[in-house]
Amino acid sequence: MRVVLVGSEADRARLRARMNGSMTVVGEFESLGAARSAELAADAILLAPPVPVASAFSRTEPLTPREVQVLELLAEGLPNKAIAARLGVSDQTVKFHVAAISGKLGAANRTDAVRRAVRRGLIAL
Repeated sequence: MRVVLVGSEADRARLRARMNGSMTVVGEFESLGAARSAELAADAILLAPPVPVASAFSRTEPLTPREVQVLELLAEGLPNKAIAARLGVSDQTVKFHVAAISGKLGAANRTDAVRRAVRRGLIAL
């Protein structure tokens, strides 16, 4: 997929790092207007989310690699038993991870956890 990145230099760099080479970047711009006026042949324009000031200086505990895996599977809409089967753990372990994720993100439920993770750039949909 060919994409154009929009945002500050630092925000675009974070987005490129999260993409892990999964897409071809055909252009980068500071503003959406500049990206659109360039008329590049691209499949999508990706807006690089800025790091909110509050979370940039937050001292909250980061998610563990396993919690990120669980969060990615939550984002796919999988129930605990399906997540457990994919990861080779018990559904009680998944339940524990979901509770830890919700607590760390300040989320009220699974959907809220996924929403907050996407907004913070922890996972991509």
